[in-house]
Amino acid sequence: MAQPIDFNKSEQYILSIRLSTDGFSFSIYHPQQESEVYFSASPVNTQRSMAANVKAYLTETEELKHPFKQVNILIHTSRYTTVPLELYEDEQTELLFYQNLPAQNNEVILCNILGKSNVVILFGLDKLTHLFLTEHFPNARLFASISPLAEYFSHKCKQNEERKLFAIFHPESMEVIGFEKEKLILLNTYSTPTIHDSSYYLLNVWQQAGFDQEKDTLYIHGSSRMAQWEELLLLLQKYIRKLFIINPQMEFNDSGLSRIKQIPFDMLSLISCE
Repeated sequence: MAQPIDFNKSEQYILSIRLSTDGFSFSIYHPQQESEVYFSASPVNTQRSMAANVKAYLTETEELKHPFKQVNILIHTSRYTTVPLELYEDEQTELLFYQNLPAQNNEVILCNILGKSNVVILFGLDKLTHLFLTEHFPNARLFASISPLAEYFSHKCKQNEERKLFAIFHPESMEVIGFEKEKLILLNTYSTPTIHDSSYYLLNVWQQAGFDQEKDTLYIHGSSRMAQWEELLLLLQKYIRKLFIINPQMEFNDSGLSRIKQIPFDMLSLISCE
């Protein structure tokens, strides 16, 4: 989906790219002119590696060849771990990461420091993909897609007594983030190929983390075009009284980007990392 945009002044725009096994996408917007927005989504070739897909995407997508004011790159991955900010030391990055995740060849470990959530997200990216991205965008900021979500939701949790759980649904996975006031208490990604996987994991997290069925709140976001979305809502409403669907247009003041139906919520929430 495209709205009016002038690539002759691309150096005034912010580019955000999102890379996921379920597709690549990018958004371009002018930080002062909210009507100037552009969004594009493309499938990936599942017969190719992530690095090969990324190389082709950067080579073949004309819009990505312009200079931009700022470039953000989101890696949608479950290969991440969290470390409390006060315990994190830069030289221990790999040690901390591989304490929680199995070793993998040809991997670079990247770091997002989240000041609002008071945690550090360490995430892995294969070296060849990292090389293609940093050669093409030397000044880009790289994020695990969970990072802007955690930052955005932490700011929604201040000065409230009840605990909040946020669930973001994708075609094959689900991110779950929990807060007690503004304190992050849980963060995980689950593989959820079916609606029953989604409801099972989410209700299990709710119970195991001790969320209150009457007092605490569950916020969810997913495409209404997702298979069995309505059935999922009915399932969750049986067990959790305070259930709310996140509306991106309300969250982001009806901005030009938020009106784009296909845009991933983690891409919108990048504003919290500005």
